[in-house]
Amino acid sequence: MTQHTPTLLYIDDDAGLARLVDRGLTRRGYKVIHAASGEEGLERIRSASSQGCIDVVALDQYMPGLDGLETLEQIMAIPDAPPVVFVTASQDSSIAVTALKAGAADYLVKDVKGDFIPLLHVAAEGALRQAEVQRAREEAEAEIHASRDRYAALAAERELLLREVNHRVGNSLQIIASLLHLQASSAAQEEVKAALTNAMGRVAAVAQVHRRLYTSQDLKSVVLNQYLDSLLEDLRRSAEGNRMSRLTVKAEPIEIDPDRAVAVGIIVNELVMNAVKYAYPDGAGPIHVELTSQGEDLLLSITDNGVGDAVKADPRSTGMGQRIVAAMATKLDATVERDPAHSGTRIILRFPRTAAVSGKANSAAAG
Repeated sequence: MTQHTPTLLYIDDDAGLARLVDRGLTRRGYKVIHAASGEEGLERIRSASSQGCIDVVALDQYMPGLDGLETLEQIMAIPDAPPVVFVTASQDSSIAVTALKAGAADYLVKDVKGDFIPLLHVAAEGALRQAEVQRAREEAEAEIHASRDRYAALAAERELLLREVNHRVGNSLQIIASLLHLQASSAAQEEVKAALTNAMGRVAAVAQVHRRLYTSQDLKSVVLNQYLDSLLEDLRRSAEGNRMSRLTVKAEPIEIDPDRAVAVGIIVNELVMNAVKYAYPDGAGPIHVELTSQGEDLLLSITDNGVGDAVKADPRSTGMGQRIVAAMATKLDATVERDPAHSGTRIILRFPRTAAVSGKANSAAAG
């Protein structure tokens, strides 16, 4: 691979000194181009993109026409301008400060004999390295921005797809719930009607989660008070006759993940429907659902003022509801207790706000 020969543009009205710079830097592996004025130097830099690269500029301060500082200002305005080493015979440090503030990569004092040329070589090498580092930094930043844009686009697309999936799943589950409702309405046997109604409530509990995710800003969580309000409204509409007209809910705006929200919804569905069936044998009565936070735990209670322990066992019961509640409680890592002090029935579930990481998952992560 051929090594690139760096090109230095030397802008100085002193032709003799320019020849010394040419000889001195050529021996050090540079190609030197001379411009006798600031105007000529600017023209060479502007045309360099089409006629060949200028890698670094050495710029004298005192010249007829544009002086060094004026020329430097215009060089810095050129897109992708090469780095500039400011060169002057003046000992005035204010010129050096002004040049560096204006964008010069380095500054050095010249002499008429050319003794400064080795220093110019060192300064040019430093300016080239600095420019290379700057280009690498800009390319890295551009790649970071491009990566962020690609990630944002992918995240937006993923969110859109997830919303669409939740929308379709929610609609499909709602269709299933509606079909179960129609089937229950046309069933002649009470056992079949009750079983279909129970199944409809369970499907509706899952469908509500997907509807919540479709309309929510956050696809990773469900706000339980809104979810329970909608779920219990579905239960009111699906209740036999008008037996759930006194169903109430009081829940804090607690966010949990969708899987756990499904478990909460199914438990509420089972316990509320159980209260509807058995708490008030002679008619309707109040049923209250409450969800509160207590530290890192959540407390869910379903309460009625019905017959309590005096309820007679239904010989037609399969115990499916109890098994479902137990399974969902296990999923939530919840404890289930009955309040012995309540005259009716009050079931209390306590479960952590977030799912515990299993030992198996920890072992897998460690491995």
